Amino acid sequence: MTEHVVIIGAGHNGLSCAAYLARGGMRVTVLEAAGQVGGAALTREFAPGYRVSAGAHLLYALDEGLRRELALDRYGLRMAADSLYTIALDPDGQFVSVANGALGGPGAAAADQEAMALYHRQMNRFADIVWGLKDQLPPRLGTTGRKDLFALGKLGLRIRRLGKNDMREFLRIAGINLYDVLQERFESELLKGALSLDGTLGTFLGPRSNNSVFCALHRFNQGRGYAIPAGGMGTVSVALDAAARAAGAKIRTGARVAGIDMEGDRVRGVTLEDGEQIAADLVVSNADPKTTFERLLGLRHVEAGFADRVHHLRTRGCVAKLHLALDDIPQFCGLDGEQRGQRLVVAPDLQYVEHAFNPAKYGEHSARPVMEISIPTVHDDTLAPAGKHVLSANVQWAPYDLKGGWDGAKDAFLDTCLDVLEEYAPGIRGLVSASELLTPADLEAEFGMTGGHWHHVELSLDSFFMLRPVPGSAQYAAPVNGLYLCGAGSHPGGGVMGCAGRNAARAVLAGAA
Repeated sequence: MTEHVVIIGAGHNGLSCAAYLARGGMRVTVLEAAGQVGGAALTREFAPGYRVSAGAHLLYALDEGLRRELALDRYGLRMAADSLYTIALDPDGQFVSVANGALGGPGAAAADQEAMALYHRQMNRFADIVWGLKDQLPPRLGTTGRKDLFALGKLGLRIRRLGKNDMREFLRIAGINLYDVLQERFESELLKGALSLDGTLGTFLGPRSNNSVFCALHRFNQGRGYAIPAGGMGTVSVALDAAARAAGAKIRTGARVAGIDMEGDRVRGVTLEDGEQIAADLVVSNADPKTTFERLLGLRHVEAGFADRVHHLRTRGCVAKLHLALDDIPQFCGLDGEQRGQRLVVAPDLQYVEHAFNPAKYGEHSARPVMEISIPTVHDDTLAPAGKHVLSANVQWAPYDLKGGWDGAKDAFLDTCLDVLEEYAPGIRGLVSASELLTPADLEAEFGMTGGHWHHVELSLDSFFMLRPVPGSAQYAAPVNGLYLCGAGSHPGGGVMGCAGRNAARAVLAGAA
């Protein structure tokens, strides 16, 4: 097998795909527009001496099989901290912690302990259904092919094996809103608020929105804790880069692709922004589907129905990324030193979270945002000068298409974020020596993802498995000869896991065999 494959984008999925293709005997060239690999999974300096995971900041979904197969630990991947638990912050210090199904903290209600154990058990089982599909090539719709029917049968059998009661509950809640599910099960408003964040983070959904249970299952990942890679999230990408190069892949940075070249009905390579043309037998795009089909390929090369489906993909990002350089570690209400290094959440109740989402429907940012906060320097002092700290937070909701634009609103939203933090960590404003707020528009500009959307395409049941990103390209092969997708817009979706890249490589290798 000597086909030459060009991969557009050296994000973690592009690098994963490159490693597996090169190991499969193909000649692989990866073209990355930025000056370093990683896409949104990278570590960079945002103030002199302060480094941060610029996009994704907590690792929870990296596939362990991929980690072993590519020997990523040999290439420097290690964790500064793992098995992090979630702490729902409270301005009075009555926080609640959630660790592997167990509740703790002064605000934990005794009545919720048993309910949390049941919720954790069930969500683990239900997440197994979702995560059990992550390595699988999705079946095609509308066919009677044996492989497709067998794949659908396996999915049905997985659900049936839950047993009668859990199967009924899974089918009842999988597509509905998380608000009702949490109201049914728990008493503590603080606990319900924190759990609702897992169903809405990174999506254009509130707790009352349908599909928020499904999104929570996508993040639940069999109950695994969160981790912080030593050196930041860029360490994951650097290890994948090394694994791909060791397998024989060639990786070029500072090489922005301007277009995908066609010859008749087949892809024949790419043209870079500087005019250089690179011939290839196959092209695999790690860019989001809209960028791939609308900008790089051109919708004139696909049939009208497919073009219409791509055009209507939901890619409106709604999460801002906040980075703070701190002169000292902030004192969060009620927390000790070790607890400040956990996953901290500002989501005091379900109504707060829903009200934080409401303005985004009308093109406005939240006046009282919810936050997912990490202080990685509690575990990794290489990210800041001695005695200093870095705070990284996902802040929502901050819609990409803000009414009036972000130019005049960015400073005001930064002040809003600091005001909320000050309630939970009094005095934090006085510790800030530098700050950076990345709106979805900034994320689009820096990482090239349409709308600044983490997942490239909204996570929902109508864009999952055999429907992701759209019918006609759900098996990684585009409806254009020689073109494949391998990014987060493909199955199984976003999150730093590498599975989309590996699955795409398998599809390419199977097609070339």
